[in-house]
Amino acid sequence: MNKITILILFLCFFLKYNVSAQCEIKNRILADGSMMYFFEPAVFYSTKSKSLKINIVTDKEHYFVALQPTPFPDKKVGKKIKEDLIIHLADNNTYKLAHYDTQYRRNDSIMQVLYLIDDKDLNAFSNYEALTAEINMEGTEFVRSYNFKLHKNAIKEQLICFLKKEEK
Repeated sequence: MNKITILILFLCFFLKYNVSAQCEIKNRILADGSMMYFFEPAVFYSTKSKSLKINIVTDKEHYFVALQPTPFPDKKVGKKIKEDLIIHLADNNTYKLAHYDTQYRRNDSIMQVLYLIDDKDLNAFSNYEALTAEINMEGTEFVRSYNFKLHKNAIKEQLICFLKKEEK
């Protein structure tokens, strides 16, 4: 009986630790003095020739999907990326996210493109996993399509963490 009790306590501790580790929100102060909150990017797609990392970024007023595609165009060409992002969710609907900003970080070794999630779509993004993204990568090819194979729930889980944090 004692072994079962210890096992149950161990499992409860382990599950609680996993849930809290998933909601590890980081922050960064931008050049304009505003604070941005984010999660470490999750790999959504990966092959030998290209990959895509995605995470949620917020200023506590707006929510953004941040994409980090590899390979990415050089800064001169990449700053021309202005097209919206198309994401297909598991609810069988297609969502268009408005392009917000294209950034080059860490001495231009990472390109990040921010897309604004419309407030009316927050519920869908926090309830359904992402299936596919279509990105117009100006200067490299017309549209890159990514059928997500890894961490399909990352957007949903990250949004849930942010929304729970705001409720407190």
